[in-house]
Amino acid sequence: MIYFFDGSKEAFLTAFLEAYPDEEAFLTSTQKQLTIGQESVFVQADDRRAAKAERRFLQLDKNCLSDLSVLLRSGQDGHEQIAFRYLRKLARAGRPVRRMLADEDVVAAVECMNRVRFEIHRLHGFIRFMESASGALYAPFSPDNDVCDLLVPHFRARLPQFPFVLHDVSRKKAAIYDGKNTFVAPLERAEVVLSADKQGWQALWKRYYASVNIPSRERLKQMRSYMPVRYWKFLPEKIAPTD
Repeated sequence: MIYFFDGSKEAFLTAFLEAYPDEEAFLTSTQKQLTIGQESVFVQADDRRAAKAERRFLQLDKNCLSDLSVLLRSGQDGHEQIAFRYLRKLARAGRPVRRMLADEDVVAAVECMNRVRFEIHRLHGFIRFMESASGALYAPFSPDNDVCDLLVPHFRARLPQFPFVLHDVSRKKAAIYDGKNTFVAPLERAEVVLSADKQGWQALWKRYYASVNIPSRERLKQMRSYMPVRYWKFLPEKIAPTD
């Protein structure tokens, strides 16, 4: 049976309860082609049942809901099924399982979470803000995982005096810091009037890159491992390849 849900944590937990005894269960919030004879059901979020499941999970592992939050943010194919199998393993063991690294379900979950956390770490260095005419900062980017709001604490700590917008252009959403509060909102497109200094800042980035780059010793393969090509189009010091 395939259990479809809307992608929210509450709907996931409700679907988890429905699917728990089904050894062939598959949980997903995206379209999936059914095979011959396969059945499906759409599970609506039930806040009461979801809250009950949360309380029970916290009794078994106080950190498992944090794990679930990270897993549900993953852009990896099948990440919701990975979360389901991980939490079912936890429920059946009756204790934390994240160190059971001989278990394939646990390994899949740990690797999935590590990829999300590593991208957050990477983006701390790859985000490039543009200054708007109003003085607010704007940064478009297209992460593999749904992490725009998780980047806010890092930049709030470093730029506390500046309002800023972190725009996930692929998911059409943004994390917005207005100088006091943070909120997430849908954002399909952003019309940003840039400050007069914008070109100057881009020139500084390009000069910095030119100063540290040695053309005769350029190692493109190594550079791509440190700075994946998919991020280049948002970096003023780099130009994404056209091939």
